[in-house]
Amino acid sequence: MDTFDLKKVSPEDKFAEIEKFKQKLQDSFVSFGELLSDIKRSGVFKVKGYKTFKEFIEKEYNLAGTFASKLIDTYEIYMEEFDMDEESMKEIGFDRLNMIKPMVKDTDIKIAESWIEEAKNLSTPDLREKIKEEKDKVKKPESFKDIFVKQFLEKMCVFFNCSPKELNYKLAIYFQDADLESVKVMIKEKQKKLDLEN
Repeated sequence: MDTFDLKKVSPEDKFAEIEKFKQKLQDSFVSFGELLSDIKRSGVFKVKGYKTFKEFIEKEYNLAGTFASKLIDTYEIYMEEFDMDEESMKEIGFDRLNMIKPMVKDTDIKIAESWIEEAKNLSTPDLREKIKEEKDKVKKPESFKDIFVKQFLEKMCVFFNCSPKELNYKLAIYFQDADLESVKVMIKEKQKKLDLEN
């Protein structure tokens, strides 16, 4: 879209521009991933004096290393491991391929193909919901210990008005000069009591 006053552009034209920009992104993510994958694998970035690919991509092109990794992973997983053609990848799109990546990586080919098919047919919100449902199925229920620790840490963070990291620092200060043997005995006793109650 050329630079002009967006307030004077009709909603239909704005929607058409979104489609154009989306298409530009979809047309380039596979090629871009292939190029970055080749540069990373060959180590050609070292010619410019960089020790790591991440340092090269972030300093030379001001591109986040995490985004570059996503492009590379998407290319390598779908194009190289699953032999998908570029058009099929573009049809699904970069975002949805990334959404299903944890579901297809290091899994049985039939399961991977099933997820690729879901990504092809479902809208982004529906696909997100399906992934959430699948993750919820395999999620282990929290144990008493997990819940107890989480609740206590939240309580302590609220009491001290600090982050979990800051709380760890405060606890380290508290225990620095403590008699650890007597603390250990006290904890064992309390733990036995809690274990018996639950």
